[in-house]
Amino acid sequence: MSTSSHAEILEYLNHGDAGLAVRRLLDYCLDTGQEELIREAIRLSRSYHQATEIGSLPDSFTEQARSLIDKAAATGQQHPAPQLLITADQVAKTYTGGNFSLKPISFSLQTGQVLGVVGENGNGKTTLLRCLAGQLALDGGKIDYHLLRKPDYYAIKNHIAFIPQRIPRWYGLLKDNLHFSAAISGIHDGDNDRMVEFMLERLNLTRFAHLTWNQISSGYRTRFEIARILLQRPRLLILDEPLANLDINAQQTILTDLVFMARAAHNPMGIVLSSQQLHEVEKVADTVIFIKDGNCLYSSTDKEEKITSTAIEFETTLDRDSIHGLFAAGDVSLQYNGGFYTIESTVLTAAQLLTTLVQAQVPLTYYRDITYSTKRFF
Repeated sequence: MSTSSHAEILEYLNHGDAGLAVRRLLDYCLDTGQEELIREAIRLSRSYHQATEIGSLPDSFTEQARSLIDKAAATGQQHPAPQLLITADQVAKTYTGGNFSLKPISFSLQTGQVLGVVGENGNGKTTLLRCLAGQLALDGGKIDYHLLRKPDYYAIKNHIAFIPQRIPRWYGLLKDNLHFSAAISGIHDGDNDRMVEFMLERLNLTRFAHLTWNQISSGYRTRFEIARILLQRPRLLILDEPLANLDINAQQTILTDLVFMARAAHNPMGIVLSSQQLHEVEKVADTVIFIKDGNCLYSSTDKEEKITSTAIEFETTLDRDSIHGLFAAGDVSLQYNGGFYTIESTVLTAAQLLTTLVQAQVPLTYYRDITYSTKRFF
């Protein structure tokens, strides 16, 4: 196991990020494959959640966490090297009647990586995801699944997990459904109990374990679906708008956790997710592609070739005439969209543009460098 995980979790503890430390420690212990360490991590996670409900962690929490980190590190488990997972070569799809077509798109993905597909609704994100999942026949190009010897529909379906935006309804208790999902994936007896308990803690679902579909929110239904799918150990996880049903705090937590789980030794996988939440996706994705009207207009893999100007956006209470006056001279393009100003320049850097605003004492309520963000294409 990489020593970076050991240092990373200790850093979280040292800075008071107990919740993040607990989640990472669960992954760390799962990677060891040792039953007692996994169970100890589950017990620590439960005590953490119980304590936070009361309002404070016991003095012994940090000591117990440090002890468990050291035990996991002592196992010496190493992360496997990344493997090429999927290659999409000029993938294209046209629907009957010609109302919409996905133009040729190419990219590759390996285990441990996250691909973000962004764009407005109705522009082809879901079509691309369903093509990757084997749910739609291609009209052009090809998809290579490099870890499959015989990539027929059955093999692809067992290799890839697809979570749609609208979670399918389930019946009975949440925990029973997880036990069933684990069982049909070949996890039985004590291993079944342990992995279900692990997923309940890892996705913060323990307090909902004995509730039904109607008794939990749409956000926790999304968490349940992720837990159910992860029990099946897919190599490629595809999520269509996973952030749509989550509140703003949960969005970044789920995305960060997915990145950690994708890189885990227990089951390294690739992740493809679509979203309209640009900022959140761009913070975690290794590659981001922007689709509009079925065309891939931008990919972060070739950003140096396509981006020829600096771009920033900001919000201020200063009047528009004053802002325009600051940038009247020079090679600068200034736009106002009713809420934010966007400035583009082929000469000035983002730091220089910000310096101009600061030196003029412009009251900024929001600022962001969007030079390499898909935001500038909307």
